[in-house]
Amino acid sequence: MLKIPDTNSVKSEFLNKFSKNSKITGIVFVILGLVGIAFPMFMSVTSGILFGWLLLVSGFVALFHTLNTNKADIFGWLKSFVLIIFGALSIVNPMPGIATLGILFAIYFAMDAFASFALAFSLKGSSRWWLILINGIISVVLSFLFISSWPFGSLYYVGMFIGISLFFDGIILLSLSSATKNIGNDG
Repeated sequence: MLKIPDTNSVKSEFLNKFSKNSKITGIVFVILGLVGIAFPMFMSVTSGILFGWLLLVSGFVALFHTLNTNKADIFGWLKSFVLIIFGALSIVNPMPGIATLGILFAIYFAMDAFASFALAFSLKGSSRWWLILINGIISVVLSFLFISSWPFGSLYYVGMFIGISLFFDGIILLSLSSATKNIGNDG
């Protein structure tokens, strides 16, 4: 006879797993975030090296694919070797990758500022439109920080922003873990 699982026990089991895993991940993210905030250059270099390893592994996977599917594919070979070379160079010398991330952050913050200003002025007169304006001003300042200190400032700012992001992601996960426990206890 087919037994239908109790939905409350399935929900409770899921919520318990989610809460436990969110708590563990949240703690790890908070610790990594604090390391990034305290040692931003270390976090930048670590991120640059990790990016290099991702490129290197991707290059070998692409090489394996080209070798086993179409050995005459010149672009497959080219892609593989470019990924392998750039990955190896990023592992040996991560600074160019960090500088690139710095300029990408500068572009992102400049675009965010433009979008925030456009939204703030279109909502002018409504409640709290000024918060969007402040976000735009902060984005301009952050973009200027990256541009004015580029490329060497990227070594500091990239790690700092990654650390801050990980820290707040960890706080959010810890909050979700706590909220999920409360939901599980209510249900």
